[in-house]
Amino acid sequence: MRPAAPHSLLLSSLCLALCCLGGARGSRRSGNHEWKKLIMVHHWPVTVCKEVENDCRDPPDYWTIHGLWPDKAEECNGSWPFNLEEIKDLLPKMKMYWPDVIHPLNHSHFWKHEWEKHGTCAAQVDALNSQKKYFGGSLDLYQGLALNSMLQKLGIKPSINYYQISDIKDALAGIYGVIPKVQCLPPKQGEEVQTIGQIELCFTKELRLRNCTEPGEPGGAGGAGGPGLEVCEDGPAFYPPPQQTAP
Repeated sequence: MRPAAPHSLLLSSLCLALCCLGGARGSRRSGNHEWKKLIMVHHWPVTVCKEVENDCRDPPDYWTIHGLWPDKAEECNGSWPFNLEEIKDLLPKMKMYWPDVIHPLNHSHFWKHEWEKHGTCAAQVDALNSQKKYFGGSLDLYQGLALNSMLQKLGIKPSINYYQISDIKDALAGIYGVIPKVQCLPPKQGEEVQTIGQIELCFTKELRLRNCTEPGEPGGAGGAGGPGLEVCEDGPAFYPPPQQTAP
């Protein structure tokens, strides 16, 4: 009967190892919900349609909200479902400034995704700790930044001519006092240059503007564009004007 002792010892060691492994996994999982900055993501609807190769009908001719994203955190609270009723009085502004460019007849699906993936994490901040506060606060930040107006004042308008990415970043940094991040679609076959698709401006947890990258941090860290967007390379870029739809 003596061989049973090593067997029991082996089981005890295995249980201890599994407990330690489970604890390590748990701590890593909770670590995924920690974040340092909020990223106000604007996207250019014309490029959004090009990115997904979708024949969007009359996309807005102004920068719209993609989302307000905590960096390094996603889907923090799966038991907090999206409820359209909570943002009912925000709907006119939501439809104008935060539309689902690709599915314009069903905006709420897009908003549901943004809340469940990003809003439940942003809610760690008191100023954003409800659906009403998250969406309302995002709209306030978007309107306060007034990116569309700032680009117009800087003379940066959709054009068949190309812009230098460094010129755009420097101009925006001069306005906002922080370094933004600009994302592009790489050139496809037959295209000469990258296409501007997204502009990010970042905030602290106290909702103060800050640089989007830390010293020494790679330019692509934090925030995610879309299936094809990458941090723009220094050099020329196309800022596509809206196309007139055929009658």
